[in-house]
Amino acid sequence: MCGISGIYGAPPQGVEPAEAVKRMLALIQHRGPDEAGYYVDDRLAMGTVRLSIIDLASGTQPLSDAGERHWICYNGELYNYRELRRELEGHGCRFRTQSDTEVVLQAWLYWGEQCLPRLNGAFAFAIYDHVAGSLLLARDRYGKRPLFYAQHAGALIFASEMKAFLAFRDFQFAADPQQLSSIFAQWTPLPAQSGFKGIRQLPMACFLRVQEGQRSEGCYERLDFARGPAVASEAQAVEMVRQALTDSVRLRLRSDVEVGVYLSGGLDSSIITQLVTQMSPHKIHTFSVAFEDKYFDESDDQSEVSRWLGTEHSAITIGHADIAENFPAALYHAEMPAFRSAFVPMFLLSQAVRAKGIKVVLSGEGADEAFLGYDLFKETLLRTAWKSYDNEERKRQIARMYPYLRHFDEGHAAPLLGLFQQFSEEQLPGLFSHEIRFQNGRFANRLLRDRADPFGALLQLTRADAQFAGMGPIEKAQWLEFKTLLAGYLLSTQGERMSLAHGVENRCPFLDPQVVRLAATVNLRFDNGSNEKYLLKQAFAQVLPASIINKHKHPYRAPDSAAFVRHRPDYLEVLLSEAELKNIPFLDTAFCKALTRKIFNSEPATISTRENQAFIFLLSVALLDRQFVRREGTPAVSVNNLERVLVRAIDRRSGVH
Repeated sequence: MCGISGIYGAPPQGVEPAEAVKRMLALIQHRGPDEAGYYVDDRLAMGTVRLSIIDLASGTQPLSDAGERHWICYNGELYNYRELRRELEGHGCRFRTQSDTEVVLQAWLYWGEQCLPRLNGAFAFAIYDHVAGSLLLARDRYGKRPLFYAQHAGALIFASEMKAFLAFRDFQFAADPQQLSSIFAQWTPLPAQSGFKGIRQLPMACFLRVQEGQRSEGCYERLDFARGPAVASEAQAVEMVRQALTDSVRLRLRSDVEVGVYLSGGLDSSIITQLVTQMSPHKIHTFSVAFEDKYFDESDDQSEVSRWLGTEHSAITIGHADIAENFPAALYHAEMPAFRSAFVPMFLLSQAVRAKGIKVVLSGEGADEAFLGYDLFKETLLRTAWKSYDNEERKRQIARMYPYLRHFDEGHAAPLLGLFQQFSEEQLPGLFSHEIRFQNGRFANRLLRDRADPFGALLQLTRADAQFAGMGPIEKAQWLEFKTLLAGYLLSTQGERMSLAHGVENRCPFLDPQVVRLAATVNLRFDNGSNEKYLLKQAFAQVLPASIINKHKHPYRAPDSAAFVRHRPDYLEVLLSEAELKNIPFLDTAFCKALTRKIFNSEPATISTRENQAFIFLLSVALLDRQFVRREGTPAVSVNNLERVLVRAIDRRSGVH
């Protein structure tokens, strides 16, 4: 895993390109602490910080073809690189390294854009043609690896993380209230959003071509949940699921360093752990988060799975103080407004993983989206069939939907009848499945002084997909999950950014394209959706504890506003000081003050979910303003640390020798 950055075009006046790209790389060196390298010519400077995982000896970047015309800076892992290499060798391609990076470059040179759907991996990369002067940026199909770009003083700057743009003293970060309105509404940025004006995120499954000042963006694959050929029986479907996941895990164990597993105590991570233990010749390290607050804690289940499978298990226990103390540092790596604090424990967990000497972990992200694991899918099915049930059946359906939430027990089922009745018919075109969830986002939008249409950007995104309107309610719900919460929060804020903050790469077997396509084929064919992830449970019922197979879905969560009420860190002045709040002109100061006052003057149990989310959003926006807009309170970064691991410096500028 790596981080990349670059400057394409004439650099800002007074900026020396090689020094600028080194400063950019220094700001993201946590992503790749093992090596660094850069390439510079009269048009471009780009570089890589590398986390060495495959081909430790010869995978140094930037890497070129034999003629040194094409250069690649690559952030990611290509899991099927051996298969593609053999295919390319059959076409006459010759390789000089054993790295997956060279396979990506040769695939691009041979197939062009048609290579992108062939790549089974998590990646973002830049390929530069020194002769034509063209630059290509591309990103993986599910948005596992980030890539941002912006126009600055006549040049295009790009990087794996936006903090690299802090390398330019005159680059101005400015929060975009319209984007924030959308982020608050959907709980997460949409695929192209960054939260800042003028900074764009390259969407998943997309590429950007740049040449002679012209830019063109295209997408190489659309998100599709169309069912494949009919499966003859449930037994066949179970076997297909088991085999597809086995193949996916085997691919993701390709590494020249040890691979561990994040073990949450739920079904998905337990399946991954079981498969890894069957394939690995040595004892597997598993890692998890436990909580002092037992409402959030799943350590008993984690320990049970570890004992059952015989793993070497390590856990860190998180208290309210840990969340409050580490929130700013974790947020600096996330770079995005967050609606809950659950990413902070993952930041601390990756730190513990790296301390054990582990660089790669497997985790269960993507299982709920692909195999309909969320209660949101059951809720969509219920609301779709709402008019066919009488009130008693409606109450029974509601009562069993959220067994892990205190406020959704049988005693609260009756009052919820009105809410579900209200949302039994679609109000926002195409967003039926998510309309109840989005009510919390409407509340968070009150943080803003001038409120834009919070759903306009999402509706525009759905309209841009010609196939979306023809999808069924469940497929639309999946599409929305993949495009919003999965890519924008789970894979990034809570996932990739937290692991790479400490130089740990996270791999997700459930997000193998073959697994996702198979899930679309078998979902709801042998069950009615009331028993989430039914086929997954059937596939692994004989090799996991019954308590894990039969466990209700328990989403990973952490204490939110309560952590800050009980341990008031000094940085809370960004909210508690009216003068500080007024430094952010787009906030509704009166509402922000009222919300903050309620949070700190009320018992945590009386704070609603939407108030918790709005508070975490407010705190993260205020801290991001301090860190990026005002450039205060950020970690000290030295180019000297980068120079110590700089192993490649290619300077092809005219007149430079």
